[in-house]
Amino acid sequence: MCIRDTITGKIISIMEAGIAKGASRWVPSAGQGMPRNAKTGQPYRGINVLLLWSEAAERHYSSNLWLTYRQAEGMGAQVRRGEKSTLCVFFDKIKKESDEEQDQDKFYPMVKAFFLFNVAQIDGLPDSITAPFETHNFNAVAEAEQILIDSRADIRHGFDGALYMPSKDQILLPLRERFTSAQNYYATALHELTHWTGHESRLNRQFGKRFGDDAYAFEELVAELGAAFMVGQLGMVDATIENHAAYVDSWVKVLKNDKQAIFTAASQASRASDFILSARKGA
Repeated sequence: MCIRDTITGKIISIMEAGIAKGASRWVPSAGQGMPRNAKTGQPYRGINVLLLWSEAAERHYSSNLWLTYRQAEGMGAQVRRGEKSTLCVFFDKIKKESDEEQDQDKFYPMVKAFFLFNVAQIDGLPDSITAPFETHNFNAVAEAEQILIDSRADIRHGFDGALYMPSKDQILLPLRERFTSAQNYYATALHELTHWTGHESRLNRQFGKRFGDDAYAFEELVAELGAAFMVGQLGMVDATIENHAAYVDSWVKVLKNDKQAIFTAASQASRASDFILSARKGA
């Protein structure tokens, strides 16, 4: 089994299903927060966020907490017979030793699979883990507003559309009251703020050489995922990024042509959301 092919095929099917439904499949699960390991509390990152959100939405799980089979067993619990795991991946560097003394040791990346079960698939877990998901205590919109303020990005309102202008390093947005909801305003603003992180003075994100004519659409995918990751952390259940559906066909095309693309997009989106949220945390 080629893990890259399997994961890319999964994401393509999610996107194509999203086209049929007119929306991204992972938005509803994003409202439950970021997927986390139920034992360690650590959030999953990158491509695994999309895979776990999609699975939670597909199976109607009420929790975004996950465990490996051994972790569940170690807690005195048991995965129910017949339950299917969710494939996730991590990247490792494998050392390739050289036969010649003068050559330095080289490393090459390897994708490794691991498998998770949602807590809804496991019997015997503590009540503290299996309790129904509760929404965050804070006001998600107020928290989103603070993220925009703390970023210190130059955000201007009163325009016909939403865009980031690299030449002026400005984010242009319609007036807030023109959005279909306050949450959609913030989701759209976070999408453009993700673009803002790609400026040469910040993360210096450039895809032109690798993706050529598709570089613009690929950057839009990074911004879409970055905003989705932040929307998930904020718990804004109904937030969507307005007018992004036009790019879905281009995204599917890119992913079909390059089996590494979705891993790159998710990794860059995680870096962007970390960059933005680090300012909020005062780091």
